[in-house]
Amino acid sequence: MILSAHDTPIPMTSRKSGPLKGVANVPGDKSISHRALILGALCVGETRITGLLEGQDVLDTAKAMAAFGADVERLGDGEWRVNGVGVGGFAEPENVIDCGNAGTGVRLIMGVMASTDITATFTGDASLRARPMGRITDPLALFGAQSYGRQGGRLPLTIVGTKNPVPVRYTSPVPSAQVKSAVLFAGLNTPGQTQVIEAEATRDHTERMLAGFGAEITTEKTDAGNIITLIGQPELTPQDIVVPRDPSSAAFPVCAALIVEGSDVLVPNIGLNPTRAGLFISLQEMGADLTFENPREEGGEPVADLRARFSPQMKGIEIPPERAASMIDEFPILSVVAANATGKTTMRGVKELRVKESDRIDAMARGLEACGVRVEEDEDTLIVHGNGPGSVAGGATCVTHLDHRIAMSFLCLGMAAQKPVSLDDGGPVATSFPIFEGLMAQLGARITRDNR
Repeated sequence: MILSAHDTPIPMTSRKSGPLKGVANVPGDKSISHRALILGALCVGETRITGLLEGQDVLDTAKAMAAFGADVERLGDGEWRVNGVGVGGFAEPENVIDCGNAGTGVRLIMGVMASTDITATFTGDASLRARPMGRITDPLALFGAQSYGRQGGRLPLTIVGTKNPVPVRYTSPVPSAQVKSAVLFAGLNTPGQTQVIEAEATRDHTERMLAGFGAEITTEKTDAGNIITLIGQPELTPQDIVVPRDPSSAAFPVCAALIVEGSDVLVPNIGLNPTRAGLFISLQEMGADLTFENPREEGGEPVADLRARFSPQMKGIEIPPERAASMIDEFPILSVVAANATGKTTMRGVKELRVKESDRIDAMARGLEACGVRVEEDEDTLIVHGNGPGSVAGGATCVTHLDHRIAMSFLCLGMAAQKPVSLDDGGPVATSFPIFEGLMAQLGARITRDNR
């Protein structure tokens, strides 16, 4: 068995819950938190960040920015300041950069340093060391950076940044905001225009935040897809950033409320960026009782308060492949909802799930089957056959493969299953949602740690 990223595995069990009720104040958005720290480090002057997600993934990015020379300080709960070094100002780190479980963090940081004349070595936990990095190092090589890693381009991996980066026009072969962002970050310290062409739109937090920090960046929609153009070597201006709450974290209390009888949960201040809204669109198509209250904008991002109520009328649907990029992290919890809906839910265009923190298609399929749910899969598709609310037998121990979203998804499944659902290791939840257990307990969930 692979040891937990948090030393000793933490077995957990989730039992059938009464109605989930109350307000769920979920953490700040992880994607925006990573980018706020990185862009703060690329300014000259002080950036203030409010509402930063203080999960381990983001804390590892904060440590990395300090290792590259920025002055990073925690001022209070979710309150941070970053005194940056300017575009191209990264110093060579003295030690290996350990990014823990943070796939977003390591890939974005590689992009930033690739166009700077320094060398850095990156590693991570067992899950991150198994993830492919070639999709990042290949486009970075076009700028002139060199990389040396294990077979398949896996961590530990050393990037030798280039002294004379050349601008790149890159067509992304996969719909990945991480790939797009790494190329754009490499373009920051590159003279001229760096362009990324993506056939399918992916989350655009990087483009929004770059513009907010003063970079000259445009997005042109064409028949070939989006063409994002960045003018290199800008002088970025420090900002005060308010981080919206993470829709990927909100997905768990929202989806739990939809499948637990009698539930009514309010999740305030949720980021509703259109490139992240695929889950909520899909749930509404299934017949979920979701309402969006007090819509507004904060820090260039649309937000609203989201209310979710028990929805016994939900039906299975077919989710189109072009929607996959806008909800790629939410398919595990959606498959739990699908198991409690009536009929077949077909999720297409999801092959990217096979190279996340785990092979999420396989992990969810095996766990759902162990709990009595009929599942079909191929390389790019997951099909879940639901038999209506309360129909999942449960009674199994599911393997999380060090994946926080797999862990939280099966804990939510246990809240509505006939018999308890257990995990081999719930420790990875802390990487993205460190308050998950306490928050769900306040709403009425019954989650226990089995080694106490």
